[in-house]
Amino acid sequence: MAITDIKEFSHLTEADIEALGRELDEIRRDIEDSRGERDARYIRNVIRLQRVLEVGGRLTLFGSKYRPAWLAGTTMLALAKCIENMELGHNVVHGQWDWMNDPEIHSTTWEWDMTGPTSQWKRAHNYSHHTYTNIVGMDHDVGFGILRMTRDEPWRPINLMQPAANVLLATTFEWGIAMHDLGSAKAEDEKRGGANIAQLNREFYAKAAKQVTKDFVLFPVLTGPAWKHTLAANATANLARNLWAYAVIFCGHFPDGAEKFTVEQYRNETKPEWYLRQMLGSANFKAGRVMAFMSGNLSFQIEHHLFPDLPSNRLREVSVRVQALCDKYDLPYTTGSLVRQYLLALRTIHKLALPDRFLTATSDDAPETSSERKFRSEGSLNPLRVDPVTGRRSGLRSALRELRQRRR
Repeated sequence: MAITDIKEFSHLTEADIEALGRELDEIRRDIEDSRGERDARYIRNVIRLQRVLEVGGRLTLFGSKYRPAWLAGTTMLALAKCIENMELGHNVVHGQWDWMNDPEIHSTTWEWDMTGPTSQWKRAHNYSHHTYTNIVGMDHDVGFGILRMTRDEPWRPINLMQPAANVLLATTFEWGIAMHDLGSAKAEDEKRGGANIAQLNREFYAKAAKQVTKDFVLFPVLTGPAWKHTLAANATANLARNLWAYAVIFCGHFPDGAEKFTVEQYRNETKPEWYLRQMLGSANFKAGRVMAFMSGNLSFQIEHHLFPDLPSNRLREVSVRVQALCDKYDLPYTTGSLVRQYLLALRTIHKLALPDRFLTATSDDAPETSSERKFRSEGSLNPLRVDPVTGRRSGLRSALRELRQRRR
């Protein structure tokens, strides 16, 4: 099974976890107290940049019969769509800029450039995913309902199609997310009697029709004789945005080290334990300023999961303090290059497409899934062991390191 006891798995005492929670609360307070004009200027500049790129791309595509104009217009449009989805839509709708009280940059008014309605995404993502992060059976973002991403989920014959399903999901990511969010919203509504199913369907189809009309009818028609080239440019920009958003999301949620949890762990979970679950259930990837910006600063996925409503431009400085806490409490800080993190996720997708009889590890001790039982089966470290040299008590990071050394 996935993790059922986060205290035992992390090799931390209840007092340790409470202390960790207090230190994370302090980080939140510091960022909230220091928000101000430079943050407001940042997000307004991002909005201006995104709009300049989109308008510039749309205008350039009037000459899209000529290859240089097509390439330039398509590139600007793809960049605009990536920025709008990652650094604007995702983060604004998380409420990261609500403190500004600007109706244009507020989670209640922003409608992003995606197939699905913002309201349905908020319900499935902001609440369900960020509350039940990586809890098997509760967080429907674990595989998005079509991929088996943990051995805790039973294998089904349809899982053999995972490699092809993954390619389809990557190329049509906005549609996959939209359908996923609609399904989640309808499932929640059915629990309350299903009175709003028709309304949810109308919202979905209205938004989808608007997106399709905008990108594949209106803007191509506006460019007159160049309509075919503009149509191809819009499709290419959407594809680029889909592939990039897919890669960023998968690198933050499915590499080795992004742990899964059971409902049993969640039932009596405290706020500090919720913090710890976010730290152990998320993964970062290494990125410079430009790549971090283009990813909506979701290269700092751990920090985003700890503080989903703090401004994205502050996550880099938050990461320094979170890493210091990982050192202090001897916890792993899961990160790696973008390529490495994606390849680890891709390995899991292809590996778990197979029946369990072809797999060597178990859900207690697999690279992509583990639990506290992995230590029991190996005659584990004493969770309260004190390092005789440093005087510090060993935690999960040391336990994992020692476990690897014993198996060599």
